[in-house]
Amino acid sequence: MILITGATGTIGSETVKQLSAAGFAVRALVRTPAKAAAIQGPGVEIAVGDLGEPATLDAALRGVERAFLLPPLDERSVWLQENFIAACQRAGIRQIVKLSALGDDLASPVPFLRWHAEGRQILEGCGIPFTDLKPNSFMQNVLVAMPTIAAEGALYQPAADAKISHVDARDIASVAVKALTEAGHEGKTYPITGPEALSFDEIAAILSEVLRKPVRYVSVSPTDYKQSLLRYGTPEWLADGVNALYAWYREGNGAVVTRSVTEVTKNTPISFDQFARDYARAFQAV
Repeated sequence: MILITGATGTIGSETVKQLSAAGFAVRALVRTPAKAAAIQGPGVEIAVGDLGEPATLDAALRGVERAFLLPPLDERSVWLQENFIAACQRAGIRQIVKLSALGDDLASPVPFLRWHAEGRQILEGCGIPFTDLKPNSFMQNVLVAMPTIAAEGALYQPAADAKISHVDARDIASVAVKALTEAGHEGKTYPITGPEALSFDEIAAILSEVLRKPVRYVSVSPTDYKQSLLRYGTPEWLADGVNALYAWYREGNGAVVTRSVTEVTKNTPISFDQFARDYARAFQAV
């Protein structure tokens, strides 16, 4: 049995889908049963639990051999990761696959990257074999700009001319599936990127061609971007963290391209052009 945390999220739901399609028994950890309808499938069992409530984790991990830890984007991230790792120790889990992030570092000025590094440090001391997945920014994150792309033909980001090797969530999930179901991935770290690093000008050009309408990239200041996030109800800590991440990208840190997807899955990683074609209808929706 394989347990997936964050099972209704972008990476978790795709991992559940791929494991189910491959015939593996999956237990999906969800906080509310109502969210589980979208991930139901053959061999998928639903467990209600919360990383902030250790007692629910003990029940969810009963009979589980391997677990996929997807830390939530939460100010309590390190504590939540620690809770889950401790529960895995109590349950005798044989392997943990952890979703981290490209560039995670204990000294990082980006809180998200620092929290991932602190989670890895806890894993290193827990005694359970683990695999560390470090993806770059997800292509699916660009879907947040759907309203302005559809209504204005504009993509607003505080990235200046930074290039980022965005990776499709489907490729991240495919690496996770291999790590969870094959021997030999314990102790490995996989930096996961797409096949190329693109600027947002280049992304806008691809969207223009795929959607058959002009899409322009508008580089906004970090201050203006934060204000727009706050107007949409984003907590200030999250808005500041996103801006810190974009500052890291503007320094050139997100442009690295790796071969992890190909090396682990034997498949060619999905290009942004293919991603845009697959999600064209979503980008055209208002």
